[in-house]
Amino acid sequence: MSSNIIICTGGSLGAWALQHMEDSDFYIGADSGALFLVDNGIPPHVAIGDFDSVTAEERERIAANCGEIIPCDPVDKNYTDTELAFRLALSRKPSRIKLLGALGTRFDHALANVHLLALAEAEGVEACILDKHNAISLATSSLVVHQGGYSQVSLLPLTEAVTGITLSGFQYPLQNATLTIGQSLGISNVLAEPTGTVLLTSGKLLVIQSRD
Repeated sequence: MSSNIIICTGGSLGAWALQHMEDSDFYIGADSGALFLVDNGIPPHVAIGDFDSVTAEERERIAANCGEIIPCDPVDKNYTDTELAFRLALSRKPSRIKLLGALGTRFDHALANVHLLALAEAEGVEACILDKHNAISLATSSLVVHQGGYSQVSLLPLTEAVTGITLSGFQYPLQNATLTIGQSLGISNVLAEPTGTVLLTSGKLLVIQSRD
């Protein structure tokens, strides 16, 4: 099974995504995300989706340059192309999943994709969502945050409440704090050291690193 999987899906992709490709040993392209991989000389091991975002010629090019293509009916399916790709990745029991192109103009899709991090957490798989300006991870007990070129770190609860939040290495520390949905207390913190640690007692906490 693969240890590191990269999924490219059909949101906002660009040259920035290529810098995240080096440490993967398995590539999955979802819909037009497969075309992005092919166009950049990275043949996906699997291409999956209804491929309604590509032309017939582009779909043929994807099929000719990937190890396996899994087509899905655009109407008779229960999951988005991104979730299908994510569930496929989880089935391979990886140690880590990077999801690229999961954020874009469709906020409903972007929010649903963020929720996929909870699927990975339930399977004990480290996962993150990356775009040009953000890196999003989910913490349920502890998480080490590296600067990585991001200027800000925000904490947002994915569950109704997250308790026992303790921060070290941050400019604005917290000690045994509670965050509930609707609060902005965790927005726009800054690392004071090269790495910071987030600890929590209960709940699911989104850790969002960002830069303008």
